[in-house]
Amino acid sequence: MQFHQWAAYAPYRSPYDPCPGRGFVRFVIPPNQWITVQPTQLKQYSPQQALRHGVLWPDLFSPYPYHDGKGGR
Repeated sequence: MQFHQWAAYAPYRSPYDPCPGRGFVRFVIPPNQWITVQPTQLKQYSPQQALRHGVLWPDLFSPYPYHDGKGGR
């Protein structure tokens, strides 16, 4: 059970807007938006891996995106 966690949209830009367009805006959709009720028999990390990832079930793991501090990814 693997879901694509990234989504994108193009913000509305008025034809009279003097600012340049931003293009597409990307964002992460957390796994809990796709898995509303936790199914039984999900795969589990080992205890060491679970502590490293912060979650016991790999299907509910969502890593934070990398930011370089300059607005880029």
